[in-house]
Amino acid sequence: MTVHSWRVLGATGFIGSAITTALQTREIPVTPVASPRLASPATTVHHLVEHAERLESVIDYLADSFAGADTVVNAAGLAAPDQTHQQSLTGANSLLPVLVALAAHRTGVRRVIHMSSASVQADAPVLDESIRTAPFSPYSFSKALGESALYRLHSQWRTEDGAPELTVIRATSVMGSERRTTRMLARFASSPLSSVAGDGSSPTPVTSVTALAQFTVAVGEFPRPLPPVILQPWEGATTASVLRDAGRRNPLSLPPWFCRAAIGSARFASGVAGHRYAGLIRRLEVTWFGQRQVPGWAHENDVLPEPHVQEVLRQAHLALGR
Repeated sequence: MTVHSWRVLGATGFIGSAITTALQTREIPVTPVASPRLASPATTVHHLVEHAERLESVIDYLADSFAGADTVVNAAGLAAPDQTHQQSLTGANSLLPVLVALAAHRTGVRRVIHMSSASVQADAPVLDESIRTAPFSPYSFSKALGESALYRLHSQWRTEDGAPELTVIRATSVMGSERRTTRMLARFASSPLSSVAGDGSSPTPVTSVTALAQFTVAVGEFPRPLPPVILQPWEGATTASVLRDAGRRNPLSLPPWFCRAAIGSARFASGVAGHRYAGLIRRLEVTWFGQRQVPGWAHENDVLPEPHVQEVLRQAHLALGR
């Protein structure tokens, strides 16, 4: 069996460190690559790619770092759903993926996996693996722009011998016991405010970083061609089960009409404030209503990681008492 060599950008971050650990556990050679700090005023794919192609020194640095690698994972970026500084978000979440792809193309890397976010499809009733996006905030716009630029390169290179395979993994609502977002959820779930819309049986895309890391390694090692977009698989959580695991208490059941009215009012107020709270409101909406997702590529190819979301949420609850 051939053992492939990996490079991981963002290897010290939340998702990147979990992927690196998963690779090391399987004794797959992996080398961290430091990510350059970037900013960009680009708002279209055309201008983004133009900007990237001018940054020769950055492409050279990345190409040198990728030498000898079979697979490159870009897990770097600015995970700041509530940030509004668009140029910083675009630099980290849109420009960097393009630079990684250009450097991989120059170096002869076999496969590039870019870690994106299901937030690019906003409040779609069902998350899917289409290239359709509907961003709702500066953060989700930056992630969607990065995806679109990679699709452009994928289209240009698909008939070119030796070009890297470009694949986007859309992570859903990823939890880790030490992550701030997860601890905020645990505090909410432990409080008298813990609540869901309706009976709490709606599926929710809340997942674990452990399963995401295992899934990413499985995708990278998959022996056949990959599609442009792969959605992180559902781990079986519902709106009520997430709150029970994170708070060790049953959530209140609120009338769906009341929750919809509250979300609508909050969105209006956020819009007046420049959509400053769009990320927070979206998190509350998913907490109350959940969101369905297609089974997708992972189910079709039986590439399903072991669920860890219950374990992660219970650990987060225990951490509140420390």
